Amino acid sequence: MGDAMKLGINLLCLGGHIDESHLPLIERIAEIGYDHVEVPVMHGDPSHYAWLGERLAGLGLGRAQTSIVPDPDANPLSDDPAVRRRGLDHLSWIQDCAEALGSETVGGPFHAPMAHFTGEGPTEAEIARGAEAHRAMAERAGRNGYVLALEHLNRFETYFLNTMEQARAYVDAVGHPAFGIMYDTFHANIEEHDQAGAIRMLGEAMHVLHVSENDRGIPGRGQIDFATVFRTAKETGFDGPVVLEAFGAGVPELAAATRVWRPLFPDVETLFSESHDFIRRTWEAA
Repeated sequence: MGDAMKLGINLLCLGGHIDESHLPLIERIAEIGYDHVEVPVMHGDPSHYAWLGERLAGLGLGRAQTSIVPDPDANPLSDDPAVRRRGLDHLSWIQDCAEALGSETVGGPFHAPMAHFTGEGPTEAEIARGAEAHRAMAERAGRNGYVLALEHLNRFETYFLNTMEQARAYVDAVGHPAFGIMYDTFHANIEEHDQAGAIRMLGEAMHVLHVSENDRGIPGRGQIDFATVFRTAKETGFDGPVVLEAFGAGVPELAAATRVWRPLFPDVETLFSESHDFIRRTWEAA
């Protein structure tokens, strides 16, 4: 490979909680030539992720993770001190697991509860509370040698962070080098006028690039112009992980949040192989 692009895969295509049963497929991911995996860290405890991290390292795979805020009753943005305290405890648990797993990046929408709406956009007070919480996370991440990559979602999944204009302003509000954004082509395809302009606006704040087709199936089969996305990412000097994200219908907790009710790829072998080849080829050509 002429460049050092680091290709990952988000394991939500296999399940919402990764355990022993998923290891044969993860071995296959390593064989095909992915460099790292992004582990969904939704529940469980650090000891589980310490075990998993060792197994992944044994396969030669780097580790990363995505996490969410699952519950409005533990919302780090809340103006209710008890609810906010539970939210901050949850963010701390995310980092406990990240450090056990050996995650190099911690991504996902760990800002507001999934699919929870207030009837308006984020208030200034919510943005200030979020920025304070995420700055504290970034300080801890910086001390421990990993980075945060907060994910924007489209307007149907969150009200807090939808556009790169919002994301850029939020990065500036947090103001810490370990804090940046997980840019996701699926969400941007809904919210942005053009992906190239959105990526340029984000600039060095893009810590992870999520490669996700417009239907969340196999990239290259849909409408998103990945050649332009990759070319623009390279132009901005992006050298972070490029991560495949595709969803199947097999993960009930995910289907409910993302409205995936039908299979979006024929089988995981096709997903792994075709996506790997498409992303590597398109990145090299960009």
